[in-house]
Amino acid sequence: MAEKIGERTALSEDKPACECALFGLYGNRRAADYTYFGLYSLQHRGQESCGIVSANGEQMFAHRGMGQISEVFFRRRLLKNLKGSAAIGHNRYSTTGSSSPANMQPLLIKNQKTRMAAAHNGNITNSRKLKANLEKAGAIFQTTSDSELVMHFFARSRKRGVLDKLVDALGRLQGAFCFVFLTKDKLFAARDPLGFRPLCLGKLNGAWVVASESCAFDIIGAKYVRDVQPGEVIEISKKGPRSKYLPVRKRRAHCIFEHIYFARPDSRIFEENVDKVRRRLGHQLAVEQPVDADIVIAVPDSSNTAAIGYSEESGIKLEVGLIRNHYVGRTFIMPEQEVRDLDVKVKFNPVRGVLKGQRVIIVDDSIVRGTTARKLIQLIRQAGAKEVHFRVSSPPIISPCYYGIDMPTKKELIASDKTVEKIRRFLGVDSLGYLSLKGMLKLSKHPPGAFCTGCFSGKYPTRVEKNHTKNQLD
Repeated sequence: MAEKIGERTALSEDKPACECALFGLYGNRRAADYTYFGLYSLQHRGQESCGIVSANGEQMFAHRGMGQISEVFFRRRLLKNLKGSAAIGHNRYSTTGSSSPANMQPLLIKNQKTRMAAAHNGNITNSRKLKANLEKAGAIFQTTSDSELVMHFFARSRKRGVLDKLVDALGRLQGAFCFVFLTKDKLFAARDPLGFRPLCLGKLNGAWVVASESCAFDIIGAKYVRDVQPGEVIEISKKGPRSKYLPVRKRRAHCIFEHIYFARPDSRIFEENVDKVRRRLGHQLAVEQPVDADIVIAVPDSSNTAAIGYSEESGIKLEVGLIRNHYVGRTFIMPEQEVRDLDVKVKFNPVRGVLKGQRVIIVDDSIVRGTTARKLIQLIRQAGAKEVHFRVSSPPIISPCYYGIDMPTKKELIASDKTVEKIRRFLGVDSLGYLSLKGMLKLSKHPPGAFCTGCFSGKYPTRVEKNHTKNQLD
């Protein structure tokens, strides 16, 4: 059966899946155009649906659809209809709630005199309890997404003014969240008190911009100003930005996987350049897990920078040993069972002239189930590699994520119940080495306690509801 839009494929099942992307701009008559390009640069964070809502001071205009940004905004007039000098946009990858048109964002509500749009990145860990209480009080939910909760709390808040109502509503949430909100004349941005997900603030001439990653600023020529601070709720109007804060939490819980895998290497997140952090991960991996070999290769593309770091530290030559097919779409249809082993070959092809007769070190950023890595190693051996050594620029993943990363259940994680030696035998490599948790955490400017490492340690920075839906589609 042909795949439904948004359905997972075997090509991506062996990596943690993307989250969502946020973008907002206030103060430029081309707001919708800039939002389109901002979402384009953030497409890696979500490919299931997208949308843009704009405002001109009196009215709001919206267009949303299933698919990637180029598919949803396939005609120029769709952007021209989004009038106004303020806009917010969203790329969605569902981690709570089904992948369906009902859950497309930005969400839209009308409450008395306030019409508002909202877009969310993250996962609310107390969503079940909050939703149950709201339903008992008579609330009717239009979506299955946890993002809708804040809109209900906003509508019920007795505070005065949109900013104070948002602070009140957001203060009821636990877990990971970044939001952008839009009214007819103001834009708002918010980040949870622990700072799980990245969100940054920029300037484009006289306009203000917010985005999940700074690479979205580069495409439109905006300048990075600073990160939105954990717990900060910013109101942007004609008077400029002003901030209020959610109850302060002393600790931070930045998602370390943003640096390892999710964010683009040209982005600045958590006040650091992703490329530099990944290079340091590769350097440390070479120190902790050395091996005598002829060449280093990466599993493209997210592991490229760590492989450079490993090569620089070890002195072993870096080569391009795998070619990735970038034209494999999210709607790739799996073949019948007898030819299903072709799935990895569709995405990767070994360079025989590089690999034949060589002792090869493969650098990858993570191993989830291990199924794709195993097939890749078989391809490399078939290409004539004399030895294959696998190095991973993160520790073993032993627990699922509850904060906005779509990751398998604990029993599906290969490292949850297998030793490194058992994983090595399953993969079919001559040696296997992971970066240590301690080594990983010392490579940031932030102290080790500033990061969430729940997927590596099983220790979570917040309480997670019993039977909480673990980032799976409904």
